[in-house]
Amino acid sequence: MQVITSKDNEIIKGLKKLKEKKYRDEEGLYIIEGIKIIEEAIAERAKINKIVICEECVEAEEISQKLLYEIAKYNCIYVSKKVFSTLTDVVAPQGILAVIEKPGRDSNIDYNQDLILALDGIQDPGNLGTILRTADSVNLNQIIITKNTADPYNPKVVRSTMGAIFRVKIIETDNLVQTLKEIKKNKFKVVVTSLDTEDSIYNIDYKKKVIVIGNEANGVSKEVQELADNKVKIPMLGRTESLNASVATGIVLYEYVRQKINFDKNEKK
Repeated sequence: MQVITSKDNEIIKGLKKLKEKKYRDEEGLYIIEGIKIIEEAIAERAKINKIVICEECVEAEEISQKLLYEIAKYNCIYVSKKVFSTLTDVVAPQGILAVIEKPGRDSNIDYNQDLILALDGIQDPGNLGTILRTADSVNLNQIIITKNTADPYNPKVVRSTMGAIFRVKIIETDNLVQTLKEIKKNKFKVVVTSLDTEDSIYNIDYKKKVIVIGNEANGVSKEVQELADNKVKIPMLGRTESLNASVATGIVLYEYVRQKINFDKNEKK
């Protein structure tokens, strides 16, 4: 077993470049790190380009034999602990990461679902990752993002998704207004979160709706608000006037879940 011990190795240099969006876009690759998410990648049949393993972590039996057996089917590269530390962004790394091929760009929207989620300029990687994870938890298989939204293949986003990155299709739009107009032609209504309304998220039904969540600082853009069929806000009893974008998204999506569960119960009666 050959072990890379130099941080100047060309393979290592290539891996370091993938920390930058420019090179992730150029190469069509991104990095995932940690035992659980690599297990998810294998289970979801993600296109694994290579797996990088810290030699000392294997010797210390920090990685299970079962996982080592699974990853042996892929292109595996072993590196020293010192080299691995130059690749990881994690405070307490588990000694294993993988390079994944990004899915090809697909702008086709699935109109068979009741709900579509669109993000208008979400900036924080942690927020975006949590939103992807929440969308996956309510069985949404797609999410629309604007070009000025954080890169969904940023390592922090990928970690925050907890594997949802493999199950939720990410559709990037150059023009959200035009995309929403096209969605409306397919009998969906546009719902935006806004403080400029008295309507609550609990006042509307979520059948055939596209929910737009806005930028953390400025909210949904004016052009999108002008296109909206409904403006809604989350009722708050305290003095706080706004919520974290990912928290707000979770509250709205789980009102959709509540309505769906009640509808399904009534259908069975």
